[in-house]
Order: sequence, then structure tokens, then C-alpha cells
Amino acid sequence: MVKVVAIGGSLRSGSSTYLALQQAVDRLAALGAEVTLLDLRTMDLPFCDGGDDYSDYPDVKRLQDAVKKADAIVLASPEYHGSVSGVLKNALDLMGFEEMAGKVTGLISVLGGQANSNALNDLRLIMRWVNAWVIPEQVGIAQAWKAFDEDGKLLDNKLAERFDLFTQSLVDNTRKLRGVN
Repeated sequence: MVKVVAIGGSLRSGSSTYLALQQAVDRLAALGAEVTLLDLRTMDLPFCDGGDDYSDYPDVKRLQDAVKKADAIVLASPEYHGSVSGVLKNALDLMGFEEMAGKVTGLISVLGGQANSNALNDLRLIMRWVNAWVIPEQVGIAQAWKAFDEDGKLLDNKLAERFDLFTQSLVDNTRKLRGVN
């Protein structure tokens, strides 16, 4: 069974980033993956100081262990000032090769304005740096404030199809690259 950890990089209540991440989580579960959602809004993570001792913060170990045990990762970030959110970057900085090398990774970005790929490209670079495998499919949601209905469902069928292709690719590539069923 493919084990996936999904991490959302927003601290906002009612976050569109978590609505988008939930789309991926639901589809991955429907494909038979075991999915663990890590909600950074509920975790007590310090700012990364470049050290190795974060023993005063049990959530750092929880984050590291969840990613280490996973075959694949889904990262979702709002785009702030043309890049990945600080909270997601910090969470990634609290980990390294031991946790992320060889992991198959899917990327989602959520924007309030016009479409672009800045956060996705930055995440792709970060994950490549730690020797993770990023799938070619990615999801960017522009003007996210109008992408979901009041129940968190996608309003655009083409966007829903992109999530279907994205999650299928993550599962298929994880099976191939990690040798799991």
C-alpha cells in the first residue's frame, strides 16, 4: 500500500490551501493509498535554526517520523509574495535528506490572484535539492476564493479532472519508483 503524508502550508482558518489539499487526500484514499494529513496549524514547530536538536518540540519529531515513514509526499502552499509560504518552508527546513530523499512528491499551490507557477517552481527546486522525486503533474489554483463551494467542493470540472490525474500520477509513480503496491 502506498503511504502518503500530506502537508498544508497555511496557518489561515478556512484556508483554501487545506480545501485543495483535502481534494488530493480524498482522491488518494479512493485510490487505496494510506494518507496522513499533517496540519501545520495544529503543530508547535520552532523556527529552524540550522541545528539538529529540537527535543523541546515533540511535533518536529512527529513531522520527521511521518515523512520518513511515507513513500510519497503531497505539499500544498498558498503563494505569498511570489513564493512558497514561510510556514511550509520552515517545516521543510526542519527535515533533510534522511526524511525526504527518494520520496515521490506532488505539489499544489493556491493563489488569490492570477495564475503563475512561482510557488510550484520553488517547491520543485527545494524537493530536488533533498533528492526527492517530483512528479510532472502539479495543481495551481488561481483565484482560489471562487474555486470552491461552501462545502469545500470544486466548482470547475476541469480542475477536478486535474486533481484526478495528479493523484493517479502520484500513486503510479510511487509504485514504480518506490516499489510498493
